[in-house]
Amino acid sequence: MLPGKPVAEEVLSGLGPRIEALTAAGHQPGLGTILVGDDSASAGYIRMKQEKAAELGLTSPHIHLPQDATQADVVAAIREMNDADDVDGVLIQHPTPPQIDFDAALLELDPDKDVDGLHPVNMGRLALGMPGPVPCTPAGIEALLAHYEIPVAGREVCILGRGTTLGRPLALLLSQKRPTANAAVTVVHTGVPNWDDYTRRAEIVIAAAGVPGILQPEHLTPGVTVVGGGVRYEGRRLLPDVDERCEEVAGAITPRVGGVGPTTIAMLFKNAVDAAERRAGL
Repeated sequence: MLPGKPVAEEVLSGLGPRIEALTAAGHQPGLGTILVGDDSASAGYIRMKQEKAAELGLTSPHIHLPQDATQADVVAAIREMNDADDVDGVLIQHPTPPQIDFDAALLELDPDKDVDGLHPVNMGRLALGMPGPVPCTPAGIEALLAHYEIPVAGREVCILGRGTTLGRPLALLLSQKRPTANAAVTVVHTGVPNWDDYTRRAEIVIAAAGVPGILQPEHLTPGVTVVGGGVRYEGRRLLPDVDERCEEVAGAITPRVGGVGPTTIAMLFKNAVDAAERRAGL
């Protein structure tokens, strides 16, 4: 098994001295959050992130807008966070209510405060190999593979899914020339009729489709490394892309719960601390 908790703990423990140095220099890092509406799951995620921020030594300014908030209300909240001296990184909790254009709102965010790494400027930085916040789940997956010393460089990696939050940025990340990347990356999706031909050929398969149970044991070669990144929720029930029976075929596999989730959160805080150091000139 490839649990994410030890990886997250390693990342977060490495942030401790950096946060202490920032605070000693008179710059306590701040992770701002914006929540639109009253979705209980989203509110729970915000509370969890605020608790973790307090535990790490970050402040957590928060703006909670009502369910009927307008696009202008959201833009005003984002601009307030952009201008706040005590906010180094900003998280806009997704999903937002249907009347809100999330992509348009994201464009209003200062790219240097974008802890999700999803602003078009930061996606462009990633594509060009420039420094900047990296999308959290892809960064967490790279860290997870490195932590468990699973070779990536020169190997065939197949990503099943092409979404903007995971599949596409992960392909960019793992193909870059770095000891923990430098792979031959193939991206397939449900629009490719024979996508399983590619997953069976790969040495590492990363499921990122958001289609419950799409990856079955017959889609894999014995001994393959499998990372489950895509999920869908039915109410509070989590439905992963990777069928549990894949464990019988895989040489290494992330657990159904507690795989990339903890690493994603850890990378969110890493991006916030990185942003704080940039703003403090450290």
